Amino acid sequence: MKYTIIAALIASATAFTAPKVEVPSAVKAAIAGAAVTAGVAVSPAFAGDVGAGEQVFNANCAACHAGGQNVIMPEKTLEKEALESYLAGGRNEKAVMTQVTNGKNAMPAFGGRLSDEDIANVASYVIATSEAGWEE
Repeated sequence: MKYTIIAALIASATAFTAPKVEVPSAVKAAIAGAAVTAGVAVSPAFAGDVGAGEQVFNANCAACHAGGQNVIMPEKTLEKEALESYLAGGRNEKAVMTQVTNGKNAMPAFGGRLSDEDIANVASYVIATSEAGWEE
């Protein structure tokens, strides 16, 4: 029964696609400038749109990962410490993109369902939200 409900939630969530949200170049420049000032490395190759990533996450990931949790494997949450421990490659956007694209264990691969841009955006959202702390 539990798996039937989860399968239904996943099936219904994948029917939705998030609209593309464009971040103005001035905002991107301000973020990059702030990161340099703060001494934080920003990788433009993986810098996705966090707002668009939240929409993709809510439509495709929240069925299993609402509030950064994990309904299948409770110890493998999207909390900062768990991502550092369990995510192959550590807690970074590239590692999240690999996990989302290819799947692993009970997590399905979204590489055929989501665009590379959507995956980059959701990775940015997951990393940013794990840093700030998930709301439950």
